[in-house]
Amino acid sequence: MKQGDVVEMKKPHPCGSTRWEIVRTGADWKIRCLGCGRTVLLLPDELGRRVRRVVTEER
Repeated sequence: MKQGDVVEMKKPHPCGSTRWEIVRTGADWKIRCLGCGRTVLLLPDELGRRVRRVVTEER
């Protein structure tokens, strides 16, 4: 996973969407919900556990 990828999470966000875009990587990763636009910071290990699959990869 890298910046710009869209990932599908195991559990849906309260807005109902399961797709998130990776906005920033580093010590903590910033992801944005594609349903409502909410941003969340997660540690890389935690993000890895929550992701079901990478939907699209930035080329």
